Amino acid sequence: MSGRDEQLRIVEAVLFAAAGPVAEEALALRLGDDADIPALLAELAGFYAGRGVNLVRRGDGWAFVTAPDLALWLRQERPVARILSRAAVETLAVIAYHQPVTRAEIEAIRGVAVGRGTLDRLLEAGWVRPKGRREVPGRPLNWVTTPQFLAHFGLDGLTELPGIDELRAAGLLDLSPAVLGDIPPVSEDLAEMPLDE
Repeated sequence: MSGRDEQLRIVEAVLFAAAGPVAEEALALRLGDDADIPALLAELAGFYAGRGVNLVRRGDGWAFVTAPDLALWLRQERPVARILSRAAVETLAVIAYHQPVTRAEIEAIRGVAVGRGTLDRLLEAGWVRPKGRREVPGRPLNWVTTPQFLAHFGLDGLTELPGIDELRAAGLLDLSPAVLGDIPPVSEDLAEMPLDE
C-alpha cells in the first residue's frame, strides 16, 4: 500500500470516528507536514460524492454526513428535550447576522433586555461564545457564533445564512407595516358622519 493510500485511510478513519467536523489543521497534526490535506480531502469528497454518505465542509472543518437525497428514508421523529424560547431564537439570529455583537447591541436591536439565561442557554448549546471585548467604556464582551452552530444548521459559512428574500419566501418574515394591519377598515356609515356630532 502506498503512502498516499495510507494517508487517505487515516483521514477517512479520523473523520468517521469524530463526533463533529474536523479542522484541516487537526488532520495535519496527525499526518505531518508532508501530507497534502486539501488534496486528500478533495479526493475523499469525490469518492463519497455519489454514495450514501458525503464528505462535506462544515464551518472550518470536514465531516461525513448522510446524502441529502436520502433524508426521506432516514427521517426519525423524536421528542426534543429542550426547545429554545422565542427570546433565545431572536438573540441567536441577532448574533448570527450582526456578529461580533455586544449584549447592549443585541438589546438595542431586539428592543428588550436580554435575560441572563438566554445567553447561558445558547452558550450551553455550544452555538455562541464570547470573543474578546469591545474597546469602549465598560469593555463589554463581543458575542459570535461557533463552528457547532454552523454544523448544527448545515451551513458551510455565515455567507449561507438566508437573506431577506429567502426568509420572506419561507413565510418567516413579514415586512408590511404593522400599523396599517392594525387599523380596522372604516365603514361607509361612519365615513359620512360629521366629526362634530
